[in-house]
Amino acid sequence: MAGEAITPRDIVDFWFPDGPNPQPERHMELWMWRMRGGAHDEIVERYCDVTRRAAEGELDDWAGTPLGRLALIIVLDQFSRSVWAGKPEAYAQDSKALALCLEGLENGDFDALEHVWYKVMFTLPMEHCECDDHLANMDRVIEIRARMKDEAPSQLRDFYQLSVDQPKRHRAVIAKFGRHSHRNDVLGRPSTPAEREYIDNGEFPHQTDLSER
Repeated sequence: MAGEAITPRDIVDFWFPDGPNPQPERHMELWMWRMRGGAHDEIVERYCDVTRRAAEGELDDWAGTPLGRLALIIVLDQFSRSVWAGKPEAYAQDSKALALCLEGLENGDFDALEHVWYKVMFTLPMEHCECDDHLANMDRVIEIRARMKDEAPSQLRDFYQLSVDQPKRHRAVIAKFGRHSHRNDVLGRPSTPAEREYIDNGEFPHQTDLSER
């Protein structure tokens, strides 16, 4: 699929393939598939160009609609991690994704999204982007997620109750280390002894199996 032919709807439908009425087991499987890198190869094959263009600002006009803003956040916050896996560039788009997220929370784009799973993905940059306001952003995400779980369809409410705990786990890491320490090696940052112990342990919040919590 040529980068110039890809639309925001294409991105959103790829990222959420179970449609508007998902079933709990399949929905959870797909969530873990996304967040554990299951889409990595397809992203690299199909979406390298659109990810580059988004990073370079060529697709900024997508942010003119709520769905387009969501698609741009998905590309910058998620696709970048596949396209530039193992390189500093994998995280270089986080600040832009965060800016899109924060602006969308204020201008009504977030509220206009029709599904709770769209809204969860929309707010992920607040968990991911290392910045001076990281803990404040985490606290805001926790509050938003607590409200959002009641917006979920009844068959998915238990899953979204579990998802409320995810940013709390991220927050604990940031409160302790001031950054996402598992990125240190990729970013060329030295790790403290405490961080090295955490990294060697390998139990990172972004790899948590929500079905076990």
